[in-house]
Amino acid sequence: MYARGLGGVNVPALRSHNAALVLDLLRTAGEAGISRLELAERTGLTPQAVSKITARLRAEGLAAEAGHRASTGGKPRTVLRLVPSAGYAVGVHLDRDELTTLLTDLAGTVVALRRRPVDLGEGAGPVLDTVTAEVRELLAARAGAGSGAGAEEPVGPGAGSGESVGAGVGEVTGAGSGEATGAGPGESVAAGEVSVAPGESVGPVLGVGVAMPGPLDHRAGVPGRVTGFPAWDGHPVRDELARRLGLPVVLDKDTNAAALGLALRPAAPGSFAYVHLGTGLGAGLVLGGAPLRGDRTGAGEFGHQTVRLDGPPCGCGGRGCLEVLCLAEVVRGELAEAARILGTGAANLVRLLDIDQVLLGGRVVLGAPEVFADGVREVLAGLGLPTPVVVATAPQAVAVGAAWLILAPIFGQ
Repeated sequence: MYARGLGGVNVPALRSHNAALVLDLLRTAGEAGISRLELAERTGLTPQAVSKITARLRAEGLAAEAGHRASTGGKPRTVLRLVPSAGYAVGVHLDRDELTTLLTDLAGTVVALRRRPVDLGEGAGPVLDTVTAEVRELLAARAGAGSGAGAEEPVGPGAGSGESVGAGVGEVTGAGSGEATGAGPGESVAAGEVSVAPGESVGPVLGVGVAMPGPLDHRAGVPGRVTGFPAWDGHPVRDELARRLGLPVVLDKDTNAAALGLALRPAAPGSFAYVHLGTGLGAGLVLGGAPLRGDRTGAGEFGHQTVRLDGPPCGCGGRGCLEVLCLAEVVRGELAEAARILGTGAANLVRLLDIDQVLLGGRVVLGAPEVFADGVREVLAGLGLPTPVVVATAPQAVAVGAAWLILAPIFGQ
């Protein structure tokens, strides 16, 4: 268990690894729930152990009965479900030019969302002032919801069209489209209430996950020389925000956060690369069902592969990097060529890691999802690589993934 993510909240039932296993099965079962017998079968625990664990989870308000299910013999089985309102997490996506803050419940469902412009070039002090203010506004709205007052409206996890192949952090489609809902500076996207079932109370906020461009050290909670914004190098972002907000804070790369959330979708592939093209270009790697960060959070610096030795200089100090080449084509409006360049980089990942899927996301991709999906597929097919290419259509996939930085350890992930 990752106790830091709990922030001292009184949830002793979560201290057990076995309880985390049970909680994760409750999470993936959704509203339909799961019986104690099924929990015993899937965890390998004895029915007696499962009964003790679920009794503690119910006492802590983390689990509740969800009706009964017919049995093949004997009395009907009692079905249990996770109580999503038992806890909440804040997810923050600090991009180069935009700040997204959102609140998710324990199941990872987005219940409130705010977005506003920001400029990393203003420096850490002013930008973290803005982050602090936005998180406080978000939590103030949640406090109002807990007392019966209004708060932001529950916001769906994704947008788009096309055949769905996943859920959770956002709809994932073979082609599809997704467009971020507009909001002005400091505006919430909508207004409504945090949904709480009868007899359930609004649980505690367990912490704040922050995702921003790399490179950074996720263990120390400190960014490195962010491309184009070297002044952030070494600033204690995690510790400063924890002090300001009075909550546990976890810092990770934007692509790692998104990949974590996507990996926790039901039926997610065991290995994939989440390729994010927005204000920069990076990748989150998932191998064996878990994000691959590297000891220094250096894995996934996808945009800084050298693909042209005599290419233009890049802000990282190299030349001919995938990021500088791809973004140059985006600026020129040559999206098909940008997709071809992206496909070249994706092919490198497929050959190096033998992944099950290439998952595309980010602002630029969502602006023309079919162009990028088709372009990357064409490059892979031309090289004899049959790896599926799909699009994650959720505009806020990174921010939701940031919330999962707090939530995932509760479920043993």
